[in-house]
Amino acid sequence: MNRKLFACRSSLLALAALFFTVAQIHAQCMPHGANPPSPPAQATTTLNGKPLTIDYCAPSMRGRKIFGGIVPYDHWWRTGANSATTLTTQSSLRIGDLLVPAGTYTLYSLPSEHGWKLIINKQTGQWGTVYDESKDLGRVKMLEGVLPSAPVETFKIAFEHTEGNKTQLHLIWDTTNVYVPVEAIN
Repeated sequence: MNRKLFACRSSLLALAALFFTVAQIHAQCMPHGANPPSPPAQATTTLNGKPLTIDYCAPSMRGRKIFGGIVPYDHWWRTGANSATTLTTQSSLRIGDLLVPAGTYTLYSLPSEHGWKLIINKQTGQWGTVYDESKDLGRVKMLEGVLPSAPVETFKIAFEHTEGNKTQLHLIWDTTNVYVPVEAIN
């Protein structure tokens, strides 16, 4: 009898822990219920038949000055809002001039008035404001894309000009469009 009761309590505890974990993950982009200020978003593409996915929370301008304002120049940025932005790839990639083995990584960026860098970091699962530079896989220079004709209200990560094993990873917000070439190498 005691064993069955213990097993039942253990199962309920495990189920409660799983539910809490799932709820926490879901809540990272949705801290305010049905209409969060920075909802979850995803950019996906396929290179050489294998998926490449970026999960992030998409903040909006809401009348604020973005780059050089709430996102300061020359300081790392979480590249989104709330939880850290993650890149998951089943292929090894070349992002800019950096070799990125298959796996999951956190993306940060380093905005500057005179050029951006994309930071690929090996630490995952953390809140977006937790950054450990010692875990950087590397940093790559980003190029300037076609500027939006009007300010873009909600931050967007997009894969553009995808053909075969190549694409461009774009960060688009306000009047900024920066990108880096991405190539699947296996």
